[in-house]
Amino acid sequence: MAALHKANALRGSLSEQAYHAIRRMILTGELPPGVPLSRRAVAEQLGIGLVPVSEAFQRLEYDGLLESWPRIGTRVRVPSPQDVRGTYVIREALESQSARLFAEKASAAEKQELMSFAVQVDRMHADAGVDYFEYFNVHARFHRRIAECTGCPALVEAVEKTNVLVRTWQFAALSRYRGEPANHHQRLMQVLNAGDPEAADRAMREHVRIGMDEVVRRMEPFFQGAFEWPPLSELGAGIVKKKGGTGRRLRS
Repeated sequence: MAALHKANALRGSLSEQAYHAIRRMILTGELPPGVPLSRRAVAEQLGIGLVPVSEAFQRLEYDGLLESWPRIGTRVRVPSPQDVRGTYVIREALESQSARLFAEKASAAEKQELMSFAVQVDRMHADAGVDYFEYFNVHARFHRRIAECTGCPALVEAVEKTNVLVRTWQFAALSRYRGEPANHHQRLMQVLNAGDPEAADRAMREHVRIGMDEVVRRMEPFFQGAFEWPPLSELGAGIVKKKGGTGRRLRS
């Protein structure tokens, strides 16, 4: 029995290791949208068995980072414009509620902490030599921290999940990134710190919508060249065709 528990714990740790390794490659753009993934190849690259890698793939599908089709394969998920806008509709609802509750509940210390956090985010954004992986992570932690100050763990978890998808899309089209308004986050925190829930709601909605318009603009090349998934005329053939292009074989 002890040996069985030890084996399960080891498999769980390997699955976690595979999950975070693949997730990081997706979030940093090393694996951009549309790239096919082979469980066997990933397992060999990471030096991990197929079972933990398959478990990691399942988690990443649940996160919305991968998509699979029987007998076709698995790839990094390619969102449609509707997917992006839909995610931002959800994000706007979550973040605006987070802002309202922050305005109502945040302590003086938390308000000071978040303003300092906003200064850090804006300074990183203004730095021409910034590491964008670090910037987008700090930006996500800023929004997560606002949610944490509401005292609602479920809201924190939901905000984090939408931010994972947003970070993926931000990295996918990094070369088209043209930034955000100067001191964008400090101005947001000035409103939230004033303690008016209605004003905080409006400010956060505007903040999120600016981000949505920027991501949709940057993802346009992916929308135009998106793979048909799956190609209904070739179900079961193991081929995914690109519109106007040649096929690509996927193996799971």
